[in-house]
Amino acid sequence: MDPHNQPEAFSPDRRAAVLVETLPYIQQFRGSVVVVKFGGNAMVDADLAARFAEDIVLMHSVGIRPVVVHGGGPQIGEMLAKLGLESEFRDGLRVTNAETLDVARMVLVGKVNREIVSAINVHGALAVGLSGEDASLIEASERNPDLGFVGDVTAVNPAILERVMAEDLIPVVATIGVDTDGQAYNINSDTVAAALAGALRADRVMYLTDIDGLRSDVDDPGSQVSRLDVDALEALIADGTISGGMIPKAQACIDAIRAGVGSAHMVDGRVQHVLLLELFTDLGIGTMVLPAEETLP
Repeated sequence: MDPHNQPEAFSPDRRAAVLVETLPYIQQFRGSVVVVKFGGNAMVDADLAARFAEDIVLMHSVGIRPVVVHGGGPQIGEMLAKLGLESEFRDGLRVTNAETLDVARMVLVGKVNREIVSAINVHGALAVGLSGEDASLIEASERNPDLGFVGDVTAVNPAILERVMAEDLIPVVATIGVDTDGQAYNINSDTVAAALAGALRADRVMYLTDIDGLRSDVDDPGSQVSRLDVDALEALIADGTISGGMIPKAQACIDAIRAGVGSAHMVDGRVQHVLLLELFTDLGIGTMVLPAEETLP
């Protein structure tokens, strides 16, 4: 393409303006911890997964300290089906007996985690795969006996994450936790991302979703909320505006903010390079949740 005859969006002036726009954000976030929950379509679409890895590497390259947290519900379901095992759900959570837990650990730690690490390491020896069982990173307890080995986070021991980041590496965490007796539990990845972000005093926690952010009307894309504080978000849950599958992500944002995280973000993982657009542009692209004392424009 002739550099002197390009569409305006690709002109040298426009590209230079985009680069200049990112500069204050790069300066602002250098040295800060950003926890990213990887999930949704971005996890199962190979092209989106590759773009996600590029975003994480670029963040790391400009001095941000990213921590990737992932689940793998669809992959677990697929493996259970291949093994002839049925999946039972209660209130949106997979009932996890001992056999299902073994499959979940195998898929999350042995497959999904390794794939994310490999995608990042295409760009250099940067990522280290971890499970919440490693060094008792994620301590857990049983959520409900009817759900089997589904856990809640009871404590986070972030020392192993801090040591990995001190070596200028990127931790990639599979969301299996362990109790004091060594029993493993599968834990919701949104919940784990909030807990790790709080324990690390992260500047931001970012949740990749399959919609463009929080909507006041889930069926109306035009009702996206770009910013709100944690009190307003709690009110939207209480009055039923937020319901169904958005409640766990909204609650995870609330938990993260209450634990001291600077801001929480819900962004559309189906958009290529969505992390960069949210972090490094003036308008952002998703929904930002802020502490109650923040003044919103």
